[in-house]
Amino acid sequence: MSGANGTGRDDFAARLLDWFDHSGRHDLPWQHPRTPYRVWLGEIMLQQTQVKTVIPYFERFVGVFPTLASLASASLDEVLAQWSGLGYYARARNLHAAARWCMERHDGDLPRDHAALVALPGIGRSTAGAILAQAWGERAPILDGNVKRVLSRYHGIEGWPNLPAVEKLLWTLAQAHLPDERLADYTQAQMDFGATLCTRANPACMLCVLREDCVALGQGRVEELPTSRPGKPLPERSALILLAENADGEVLLQRRPPTGIWASLWSLPEAADHEQARHWFETNLQGDYDQAEALAEIPHAFTHYRLRMHPLRWRGLAARGRVGDNDDLRWVARADLLSLGLPAPIRKLLAQPAPR
Repeated sequence: MSGANGTGRDDFAARLLDWFDHSGRHDLPWQHPRTPYRVWLGEIMLQQTQVKTVIPYFERFVGVFPTLASLASASLDEVLAQWSGLGYYARARNLHAAARWCMERHDGDLPRDHAALVALPGIGRSTAGAILAQAWGERAPILDGNVKRVLSRYHGIEGWPNLPAVEKLLWTLAQAHLPDERLADYTQAQMDFGATLCTRANPACMLCVLREDCVALGQGRVEELPTSRPGKPLPERSALILLAENADGEVLLQRRPPTGIWASLWSLPEAADHEQARHWFETNLQGDYDQAEALAEIPHAFTHYRLRMHPLRWRGLAARGRVGDNDDLRWVARADLLSLGLPAPIRKLLAQPAPR
């Protein structure tokens, strides 16, 4: 394969590996030891999340679930409790389901096969490639957001990288650039290079080891590439969040449905409007709905919309009928909140000092 500007050579991988040796990240916790389980867990956590955010979660998670078998034997609540705050909770649910799948169908190990990996919940083509390359040194390409950005600039690729035709071309280029050796290091090098040097905004082009062959740099189009996603402003919606406390200061939590936003997490009950909130309150609690204390609005952005949450708080309430320790609704002491998977903004709200 010729260079990006037709130089007749392709030392793309060699230059990235040389850069990685002196500027890459060599002390990430999933690298030491670099076992298939730890690599897999790291890759799942790194989906849509920065390394600096992932590291403390990873270390706590492997402290509780050091092996695939220990993860598979845990309850979903236990897994979500350790994941709580990291976001994109489908990753945790898929991780747990995949661990159980591996115990049942792969003798307790991750399969060393691309098709079998992709068949597991939560593992796509790029994540499978990253696991194969880093855990076993297989010659497998990756194409995460960082790699898409680097290849789009280096080769001057037009079009939003997630469009099928553009993504197909990028996969072809990613495969063509693969070296024959040091696949684990090369995979990490690509991710590090995009995350720390060929960044989305203000890339350090003067320090770039690929600059002499970079089409985007040569054409003065670094800020234009990769092409942005065609889109529209995120829609907004609002919801009432019901924070009910009993005489002992316990909080009434409700399990979210198994699908949708915050699926299977424990959270505060939510209502679209006061009519719906009043009906829920009067069905489940004894007290005066109109005595609610309105707390400060909590904004939260999801991938497809923005949510404005308006918490209402009541103190010293009692349950109406059967509200206890059951599958979907329970009183929980504040000291026990860490044992449950809670959405980050709800955990932050509940972490505020209990009222006197």
